[in-house]
Amino acid sequence: MSLHRGPIILLALGLLLATFLAQPILFEPLFQPLVQTNAPAIYVQANLLSLTLSHLAIVALATGAAAIIAGTLAIIVTRPFGREFLPLSRSIVNVGQTFPPVAVLALAVPIIGFGEKPTLTALFLYALLPVFENTLTGLTTLPPAVMEAARGVGMTGLQRLWRVELPLAFPAILAGIRLSAVISLSTATIGSTVAARTLGEVIIAGLQSNNLAFILQGGLIVAVLAVLIHGGLSMLEAGAARRTGG
Repeated sequence: MSLHRGPIILLALGLLLATFLAQPILFEPLFQPLVQTNAPAIYVQANLLSLTLSHLAIVALATGAAAIIAGTLAIIVTRPFGREFLPLSRSIVNVGQTFPPVAVLALAVPIIGFGEKPTLTALFLYALLPVFENTLTGLTTLPPAVMEAARGVGMTGLQRLWRVELPLAFPAILAGIRLSAVISLSTATIGSTVAARTLGEVIIAGLQSNNLAFILQGGLIVAVLAVLIHGGLSMLEAGAARRTGG
């Protein structure tokens, strides 16, 4: 995506998505050819804007929790006292990648019930690994000269972490959060199978009624959200990299 065109494209996509979510009926002529005679072309069983906000809230909560936990683990294992815990930490964050989200949902529902909780659990576990590995990479590939200079001016370990290491590693950390957020955004659609309010509801309704327009609407909203989140965080990463001289 071009440096100058990127923000313009993202803004245009954002405005188009906002218009569709606020007034989906305006787009009915575009979807009408995809449905059978007398079948609805726009999903109206639930408010699309409300579903989208609920979907984003679940993704934000899961990604935020994963960023805090995985980021903290990565910081601990890069300290002298925590290096021996690196294999254990890697095993913990790999749990989410070992079990598919559908399997996590199936295991979680009998324990914590239907709704958002099992979906949050599955997304949280799935988001741990990218944040952990990117934070670990960012903290272990810092310029030796910069670290030596920080020690030379008498900074303590905690001061070096907050003033030098984390700011320099921030672009890599953001890259991990971006990857986790985009993965969670698409994966969250399966939450509707366990009664979570996500955009998967629109896709499932389309599959059940053989309505291609519904399937396309749910898929397109998720796709545009993924592009917006990916593009927005990528620009933040680029800005952070420029500030740190990366």
